[in-house]
Amino acid sequence: MNEKEILLQSVKDFLTLKMLKYALLPFIMSLIIMYIIFFVIAGIGVEQLGTLNIESSQTTIENGIPHTETLQAELEGSSIIKFLMSYTLTSWLATFLIYAVGGFLTIYLSIFVAIIIIGFLTPFVLKELQKRDYMDIEMIGYSNIFSSIFLALKWGAIMIFLFFLFIPLYFIPLLNIIALNMPLYYFFHKMLTFDISSNICTKEEAKQIAFFNKNNLRIKTLLLYLISLVPFAIFFGAIFFVIYLGHTYFLEVRKIRAS
Repeated sequence: MNEKEILLQSVKDFLTLKMLKYALLPFIMSLIIMYIIFFVIAGIGVEQLGTLNIESSQTTIENGIPHTETLQAELEGSSIIKFLMSYTLTSWLATFLIYAVGGFLTIYLSIFVAIIIIGFLTPFVLKELQKRDYMDIEMIGYSNIFSSIFLALKWGAIMIFLFFLFIPLYFIPLLNIIALNMPLYYFFHKMLTFDISSNICTKEEAKQIAFFNKNNLRIKTLLLYLISLVPFAIFFGAIFFVIYLGHTYFLEVRKIRAS
């Protein structure tokens, strides 16, 4: 199959009833997890905003004698927000930061959560593909739960390291977009290709496919990552990503075993 045929077949497989059922699971589970995380973070934020002490001094001179008056105030909870919102500049900055940071973190968190969830669904999706189109290909696989956890932690640590490494680039327009997305794309690419290859190939076959098709795989995972940046697309499209790359790996394994 050429690339166009792979894409059309992937869409056709995705629209089957069974695959659509699988597609709903990441959506529902991600919403539940993000709902819990949101309230946990919100609770921590409220505690951190618990109190804010404000102190101001004013000196006046009466009959040649200076008098200093000190005003102390303590703002609590929503009072802090009211204080910030009472000034145009702070109101604009607070609103911008809330929406910018909140939106940025929400998209990143949704991708991260969805990647973890689809890792559990990948074997079922690939077995369904095998039944439909690749009965001649045995799904051997080469990973276990311990190696999977180790690699996920390893790639997660590298992702966090890259976030800190690229901090100087975050302040450069346009370049900061690449710098902000590169760490998560790295994790996205590693996890997605590992989940699929470790269920279909032997370790040697996975290495061979990664070596001879590295640019092709990177282009595909990059396009899938860009799609996942669209809000909520990752929730519905995660299973499609597995189907699309699954076809790619099945076809490459067929070539290797036929030679």
